[in-house]
Amino acid sequence: MSGAGDRAGTGVGDGILVVDKPAGWTSHDVVGRCRRLLSTRRVGHAGTLDPAATGVLVLGANRGTKFLTHLVAHDKEYTATVRLGLATITDDAEGEPLGEPVDATGLDEDDAVAAAVAALTGPIQQVPSSVSAIKVDGRRSYARVRGGEEIDLPPRPVTVSRFDVLARRTDGPFLDLDVVVAVSSGTYVRALARDLGRALGVGGHLTALRRTRSGPFTLDQARTLEQVEAEPRVEPLAAVARRLFPVREVDEREAANLAHGGFLTAGGVPGTVAAFAPDGTLVALVEDTARGAKPVLVVAAAG
Repeated sequence: MSGAGDRAGTGVGDGILVVDKPAGWTSHDVVGRCRRLLSTRRVGHAGTLDPAATGVLVLGANRGTKFLTHLVAHDKEYTATVRLGLATITDDAEGEPLGEPVDATGLDEDDAVAAAVAALTGPIQQVPSSVSAIKVDGRRSYARVRGGEEIDLPPRPVTVSRFDVLARRTDGPFLDLDVVVAVSSGTYVRALARDLGRALGVGGHLTALRRTRSGPFTLDQARTLEQVEAEPRVEPLAAVARRLFPVREVDEREAANLAHGGFLTAGGVPGTVAAFAPDGTLVALVEDTARGAKPVLVVAAAG
């Protein structure tokens, strides 16, 4: 069975690339740059980062773009700086202030911050930032807000599994908090800054954000765009699958069946499983159903 990464004309082949996104670049900018560096137009990303944010951005190349669907739901971890004393329209430093600064320096001397942080930890209902990519009647929320509309997004359940204050410092009337947060997919760290300031009665916004982890992918694995340019390569999907999912070894007949979209007998392992042919080729990602193990993504080309 031939591997999906052996096809000609796909540049580096099929795989995953972890980029350390620089400040000032949109996630789409990074995708565009990597299309040129990897010599393929088929590049996508798993989880947008704001232009001002930096850190882990997971990209897929060629058939790796379809692999991203199974990565976007992973939890993420960030370091950030929350500025207490002023709210902004975007919940970060890029937006216009909402009102005048409020003296928040007195909060440095009591337990109010710790109590407010604790209230925002665990399963919570979060209203996403209005300047977000969420669609409202077919248009992105940020486009409506920038067009002068007032948007009220409904709250949704998210989980903040970690919200720790690492350091505090004052800057004029402001109290800046350096924090680390670990959150479920779909959580807005900007909204945490907004809600923390709101709970303390002083307003708040985010001044710095760096993603340090997206699921199993960390900054230790991330490469700068300069490093990608010097060595344009991706991690093969087979290697990624062995790290991320339980493995099921299949025989040649079963591999051919999966490659054509057929079912196997259930494997009894919950969730997504990576099925490998005898020659080590990643054939498909499968999940048990009532009918048997169903391929949710066929990777190897049917021969």
